[in-house]
Amino acid sequence: MKKTAEREIPLPSKEQVMAEREKLKHRKEYRRALRGTVYVLIVVAALTVLVVTLFLPVLQISGDSMEPTLHDGDVIVLMKSSRYDRGDLCGFAYENKYLIKRIIGVPGDYIDMDEDGTVSVNGEVLDEPYLIEKALGECDVEFPLQVPDNHYFILGDHRSNSIDSRNSAIGCVSKEQIVGRIIFRVWPLHKISAIE
Repeated sequence: MKKTAEREIPLPSKEQVMAEREKLKHRKEYRRALRGTVYVLIVVAALTVLVVTLFLPVLQISGDSMEPTLHDGDVIVLMKSSRYDRGDLCGFAYENKYLIKRIIGVPGDYIDMDEDGTVSVNGEVLDEPYLIEKALGECDVEFPLQVPDNHYFILGDHRSNSIDSRNSAIGCVSKEQIVGRIIFRVWPLHKISAIE
């Protein structure tokens, strides 16, 4: 009969046990901190999406109807508001897309436009330094017209190439259609600025 040699397994020293316990403790703390950080990042991302969706929509300009103020490809931030004034740039919903235009007339205003594209509001010629050229554009509404309650008369800055309140398909835009006022351009980077 063979004797089985018993192998002795050396026991770790007290220092080795303490070092291993510290290593396991640090690993557990690291995992807890990592999990907490991930949870915080998820909450922050969800809140950001919620704020952007509800209060600060972000849109990209497509087309040239707002040139020279805004250009094709510009990315803008809108702010929802309960009040809009003459001159504000705003985004509004129209046929499942958003259009960006300038508010020219507020509820109750009388708007007139002559053949060369000069706009008058309540009998006074509107000063429009943001225009490159005036134009009547695609117009099938009769002037003068009064802006109805809770509606706004809107025009693009590139008048010869803009479909807006001069066209009966759009007409005066209701307050419920307006998504928000443009407050900031965030793209392209070299043009980051507040929008007036």
